Amino acid sequence: MINKRIFFKHGAAKAALCLLVLTTCLGLAACHQDHEAASLPRMKIDKHRIAVTGISSGAYMATQAHLAFSDHLIGAAMLAGGPYGCAQASLDTALGPCMIATPSPPDAQMLATNASARMANGELAPKSGLAGDHVLLLHGTQDITVVEDTSHASADFYQALKGDPAATGLTISWDAKRNFNHTFPTLATGSDCGKSETPYLGNCGFDAAGYIVQQLFGIPSAIDPPSATGELRRFNQDLYLPDGKDAFLDDAGYAYLPKKCLQGKSCGLLIAFHGCLQNTAAIGEVFVRDAGFNRWADAADVIVLYPQTRSTYLPLNPKACWDWWGYSGAEYDTRKGVQLRWLAKATAALGAPLE
Repeated sequence: MINKRIFFKHGAAKAALCLLVLTTCLGLAACHQDHEAASLPRMKIDKHRIAVTGISSGAYMATQAHLAFSDHLIGAAMLAGGPYGCAQASLDTALGPCMIATPSPPDAQMLATNASARMANGELAPKSGLAGDHVLLLHGTQDITVVEDTSHASADFYQALKGDPAATGLTISWDAKRNFNHTFPTLATGSDCGKSETPYLGNCGFDAAGYIVQQLFGIPSAIDPPSATGELRRFNQDLYLPDGKDAFLDDAGYAYLPKKCLQGKSCGLLIAFHGCLQNTAAIGEVFVRDAGFNRWADAADVIVLYPQTRSTYLPLNPKACWDWWGYSGAEYDTRKGVQLRWLAKATAALGAPLE
């Protein structure tokens, strides 16, 4: 997932960077290949049942999407992420306070004040968009990649926003008592739950995907859906680039479409952001098939959108993280950010406009 050691910091040896580029250029070419993928199908989306979720860098991206489009969302679930705006366009800050709470944890109150100003000037959705939303924040007891103090700052951030009358009804659930590492917990899929290793799915005996869908869409916990029976479709992400600008995404993304939704039923939408090194170029279709969201999507009548990033060295993002520190431009965490603008175009094509 996010790993401090992968980043070259100020003063890094040019020779080392050249060697890294030379030894990985073939891999990057394989990662960003031409996919013969179709456009997203136009579906019947219930505009009152749209939410976002993500893990690690995907959790930061989910928070950015939630704040940017809260007036069109019912909530967000983040696993192992910190508060909105944490990095403040600085990689050093991203690697310090926003991951390991060093030299100090993120200042949640300051970040909430900054976000409020952005809401007021239109860079984010108005604060009233948070009214009635549900925010779920998950953190594993063994996770030292993004430490608990950083994750809890996200709860403090939302709590600060909740104090505004405009955000009446915003609810926040903090869950940090479950025993797993920096990984996405599943019932029985993936590697050792106590480790943080590829494909970053942990065999933990805990169905995090089911828990998230239950919390966001109100599905009874007694339901135990069988294997997914809908269609996992690959689509051409390049079709939704805003003004043709590079959003640092892979050519193809994925969408899971339950049978009922394909048959014309009005369905909800869950946008699921993978973590670093969890894109399909790195682990194939493991996350989009095995994280557990698809079978729960059948039970909840919810389409799942799985956008995919790609690795780059210019800008420096070799592990295909979502942009939560500014590699895609100064407006990365606002409605004008290229990845968020891409998301708005893609969801609009699917039938769920966010703007």
